[in-house]
Amino acid sequence: MKTRSAFFDFSQKINYKTEILAGLTVAMTMMPESLSFAILAGFPPLTGLYAAFIMGLVTAIFGGRPGLISGGAGATVIVLIALMKSHGLEYVFAAVALAGMLQILVGVFKFGKFIRLVPQPVMYGFVNGLAIVIFMAQISQFKTTVNGESVWLSGNPLYIMIGLVALTILIVKLFPKISKAIPSSLIAIIVVFLIVIGFNIQTKTVSDIASVSGGFPPFHLPNLPFNLDTLQILFPYALIMASVGLTEGLLTLNLVDEITGTKGNGNREAIAQGSANMLNGFFFGMGGCPMIAQTLVNLSAGARARLSGIIAALTILAIILFGAPLIGKLPIAALTGVMIMVAIGTFEWASFRIINKMPKQDIFVGITVAVITVWLHNLALAVLIGVIISALVFAWESAKRIRARAFIDEKGIKNYQIYGPLFFGSVATFNEKFDINNDPDEVIIDFKESKVSDMSAIDALNKLTERYKKAGKRLQLTHLSPDCRTLLANADDVIAVNIIEDPTYRVAIEK
Repeated sequence: MKTRSAFFDFSQKINYKTEILAGLTVAMTMMPESLSFAILAGFPPLTGLYAAFIMGLVTAIFGGRPGLISGGAGATVIVLIALMKSHGLEYVFAAVALAGMLQILVGVFKFGKFIRLVPQPVMYGFVNGLAIVIFMAQISQFKTTVNGESVWLSGNPLYIMIGLVALTILIVKLFPKISKAIPSSLIAIIVVFLIVIGFNIQTKTVSDIASVSGGFPPFHLPNLPFNLDTLQILFPYALIMASVGLTEGLLTLNLVDEITGTKGNGNREAIAQGSANMLNGFFFGMGGCPMIAQTLVNLSAGARARLSGIIAALTILAIILFGAPLIGKLPIAALTGVMIMVAIGTFEWASFRIINKMPKQDIFVGITVAVITVWLHNLALAVLIGVIISALVFAWESAKRIRARAFIDEKGIKNYQIYGPLFFGSVATFNEKFDINNDPDEVIIDFKESKVSDMSAIDALNKLTERYKKAGKRLQLTHLSPDCRTLLANADDVIAVNIIEDPTYRVAIEK
């Protein structure tokens, strides 16, 4: 499918039945998760559902690609728990709106491209860690609250929960062999719901989490002083929330790109996500970002257009306004079973098949990212650490590639031909290549097969030319870019310029 710049690609044939059914399935799985995260953070439960509606609708229409589902995600909400405890809900709404503004700026200035810096081992670790987090979150559904304390289910309630979850998983697994016309996850939810209602089975339901009944999201201007002191309080939380949301969102977008074989627009997604979070701040929502679990539910149901996301958002609004009594009776076991299957489908099982072919450092990076994701539940931090480790490994390996071929030509001039990148990591090895005291009076260093990459390399060249100068020897540097010639302190004395053959790359500057 070819990606187009318009909001809707009218050349794309939309399977309306698949999109509508997928949207309904997504709405069913999104509601309990949004409610749970809102309650966990100490927010009113409806702020989670309002976030699911606003984030879902705005990003479905204006987001970076079809198929991506956004809502009240836990990763962004967790960032705001400390602000909620210290300053209250009004500051939370203001921080969400400010985070949205920052995300819009990222999209406007096209910083979304920096997601390219995330290497494949980090993606493996991110996805595998996330799959484990999704699975572990479902295990908590086997607990109940007794006298204000969370305890494990036991006896008949436990057996009923296990049985209903197993039945859900079985239907999700086997129904596609019967028919693929309707998403198997939606069939599983409906069947388990009817069994629970028909046999009057006592089990945990959505209404046991919180009430889902309410009105249309009301406009609400955060009630707090607008001054520099307030901004100093809000900005750190807003910045972290914006960063976490964009990291998760752009990684999820890349994952959907791989699954569907199409290309999304990261900058457009950043603008849509920011706009949705701004609306959240002014319409009583807790904010959010793309939700990988619900996105995978959407894709596994066969959705490939924007319609499914719009249907999911409107379904949540309809439930808030009219359908709360019915949805409140949905058994949590059915939703848990669906999410367990999502976790299994999310895990990159292929990473086990190729692990013996991967470099040891890539295996280490992937495992590290997965462990941090599971341990801290902080996907953005896990990815950041993974990128840093990968960058350091790359710098270390690149530093080993600097080498020099030395020879004396027929004129008695010693030539050093440099191979490999010259940058901060390879400067020390580069300096060891030269024998200044024993070199003849004329020396040429040729950079035709090398690249001077940063200011550390420029500084090394400046110091090298000074050392040759103090030794009373004539040094020439050839095949350096105009940037290098400009930045070298004594360029006129040491650089031989060849306009035809000199490279044109820029040093430590992105064009």
